[in-house]
Amino acid sequence: MESSPKQSSPNPGVTSFYDLKPLTLLGDTADLTAYRGKVTLVVNVASRCGYTPQYKGLERLYRELKDKGFAVLGFPSNDFGEQEPGTHHDIAEFCRLTYDVTFPMFSKVSTQPGPGQSPVYQYLGATGNLPEWNFSKYLFGKDGKVCAFFQGDVEPDAPALREAIAEALSAK
Repeated sequence: MESSPKQSSPNPGVTSFYDLKPLTLLGDTADLTAYRGKVTLVVNVASRCGYTPQYKGLERLYRELKDKGFAVLGFPSNDFGEQEPGTHHDIAEFCRLTYDVTFPMFSKVSTQPGPGQSPVYQYLGATGNLPEWNFSKYLFGKDGKVCAFFQGDVEPDAPALREAIAEALSAK
């Protein structure tokens, strides 16, 4: 886990994560203000990765904690090993049929710096951390700031991640 003390945005007019308006897998504009005041785990996901079975653990976390003010947000990315090559429909079907994913999923994004980088990952990158592989996790506290970052090899049931979530949920 790496702490994320910096929290500024390179996106003009974006002062918080909640100002961003990503598209869902269905192509609708999402209103991230729905997550204001919640503990939120933002994950770059991929369907053909060795870490793909983490979907099961992410869904378990979501179902276990969603009524306690917790959310998981999945952002598919084809950045690493081209392990998310499908269309938005393909991704939605894979997640639903293989892992019964019910947490919010967004349109495929680029997490890496450059002209095509998603505004979400431009914002997240301002914390000083960017994914080095699929299933990297940013944990937002209730205050809307990233309080922890975990690279993709950290499983959803890892004690360090579970402890960080519990601590964020218990914060005032």
